[in-house]
Amino acid sequence: MKTLHFTNSWHGTSGGIGTFYKALFEAANRERQQMRLVVPGETSRVELVGEFGRVHHIESPRAPLYPEYRMLYPYRYLFPRTAVQRILNDERPDLIEVSEKYTTPYLAGLLRTRRLPGVSYRPTVVGLSHERMSESMVAYVSGHPWAQRFCAWYMKAIYFPLFDHHITVSEHTAAELIDASKGHKVRRGIWISPMGVDCDRFTPARQSADARRELLERTGGDSSTTLLFYAGRLAPEKNLGLLLDTMRHLDADYRLAIAGDGIELERLRSAAAHRGLRNVAFLGQVKDRDLLARYYASADVFVHPNPREPFGIAPLEAMSAGLALVAPNSGGVTSYADETNAWLSRPEGADFADSIRAIRRDPAARKLRTATGRRTAERYSWPNVTSNYLRLYREIHALTQGEQLHLTIKPRSFSTPGDAFGRELIEL
Repeated sequence: MKTLHFTNSWHGTSGGIGTFYKALFEAANRERQQMRLVVPGETSRVELVGEFGRVHHIESPRAPLYPEYRMLYPYRYLFPRTAVQRILNDERPDLIEVSEKYTTPYLAGLLRTRRLPGVSYRPTVVGLSHERMSESMVAYVSGHPWAQRFCAWYMKAIYFPLFDHHITVSEHTAAELIDASKGHKVRRGIWISPMGVDCDRFTPARQSADARRELLERTGGDSSTTLLFYAGRLAPEKNLGLLLDTMRHLDADYRLAIAGDGIELERLRSAAAHRGLRNVAFLGQVKDRDLLARYYASADVFVHPNPREPFGIAPLEAMSAGLALVAPNSGGVTSYADETNAWLSRPEGADFADSIRAIRRDPAARKLRTATGRRTAERYSWPNVTSNYLRLYREIHALTQGEQLHLTIKPRSFSTPGDAFGRELIEL
């Protein structure tokens, strides 16, 4: 079987989706399955990834709302002999996955209905949903009720029907798809398949006195300091203001190191300076993953501020590294984080600060929960997660081809029947 994947979430320091596809390439090479990835780039080129993987970079313009990324627009696939059509006809994948909601899903719909001029075959088409459109709308455009109604309409009338089936990364992200799945003429499944973590790299064994000393120097702390850590993209949807609000409620015994880059960096720097927060240090992008793993293992608490996180690879990395996790009591993080392995709080500065103080006061609870957190992370190791994805692709493809099979990976739900106007039909 050969799979081909489209994503706009790709650049040199891209976040969770980039991490996922790199891990998926490792699984594809390990299991000797052909895998292709199509991404926007500064120039057009082909990159080989092991014996069975290949990345097609297509020259593309920068994304308007997030210029670190680039976007594949429909003109790249609508016409014969364009870059994407050449790739499709050369590769002829069995299954195509689109992990984006705005510019490339229409390609899936055209392939599904055999309406793409210049492409004569019909692959299985799957949507991978790694965020809620409604939450991205709030972060980047507007939180007005009409904007939310538009998202609900778009997800049901446009996005959901373009694919044969859907995969999403958590119960949190599945909720939007489940709402969109009510009242359709074609039956489509929704599977939940989580992201993962590199448990070999992010481990308590990476704890380093030198790394801790460096973080303390950067934050102005000393041997009595409780060292807080955050790693991730500095983007509007991450609710990063909560980090600063939390630090306002903590005294000088607590210092925060923020590792990451993004369009929110300068705003956060200015806000920290305006509030007089001298207990916060910005490390910038830590490109060396081994150094990042030493930072994780050498800090005391990982603070994750986003209450609407689709899944949350960074908090899982923190668990894997043996780091105490403070996170909101909502969103995709609750797929794996609970009161046995983390400290979950309302996403308010005072509540986060209370959880952080509780960790410092109770070393026994910290030891117990971080050990449980490490065991939790091991269940989500990338080899397990990515092998599950490859098996899921095979089963969804067989299902789409009409084969009778016993699904080893059960869907979260199927769409419900509806009429031509999208009104749900209630079976009596």
